Amino acid sequence: MTLDLTPDCTLGVGTKKDVHAAAKIGSVAKETGISIDTIRFYEKEGLVKRSGRSEGGFRLFGQRQIQDLKFIRKSQELGFSLNEIRELLLVRDESVPSCSHVRELLERKLTTVREKIEELQKLEGSLKSALRKCARELKTSSTDHTVGCPVLDGLARTAGEHK
Repeated sequence: MTLDLTPDCTLGVGTKKDVHAAAKIGSVAKETGISIDTIRFYEKEGLVKRSGRSEGGFRLFGQRQIQDLKFIRKSQELGFSLNEIRELLLVRDESVPSCSHVRELLERKLTTVREKIEELQKLEGSLKSALRKCARELKTSSTDHTVGCPVLDGLARTAGEHK
């Protein structure tokens, strides 16, 4: 047996454990809590390095790709968008001091969350007010409910409709 070097040939040295470290997409999906379709999407979008293939054509994922998928999932749980996660992955992989950059991203995300909370609190107030109007109308109206709904009437007025 000879080992001739050819351009398309690589020699991997490692234990059997390393060879079997590659996991099929189904088991990766279970381990990461990410659906198979989403993993494929992340590959297509370049968030995760494209997986190798087995002789049978199955996608095979290494530990690094699995770690990246877990990183993406945790980042999404913090509310980061895919573009922000892409940025976080780049910062992480550059191995440079990145804490100030990450802090800036976190501060922007926190500002966005606070704005959304304010909007939701306003929405909650509007919904409570509409429910009070409904409750008052149901208490005071006749049982045949022929009188219009004050909430619908208010929405129609706001929309510029005239009855």
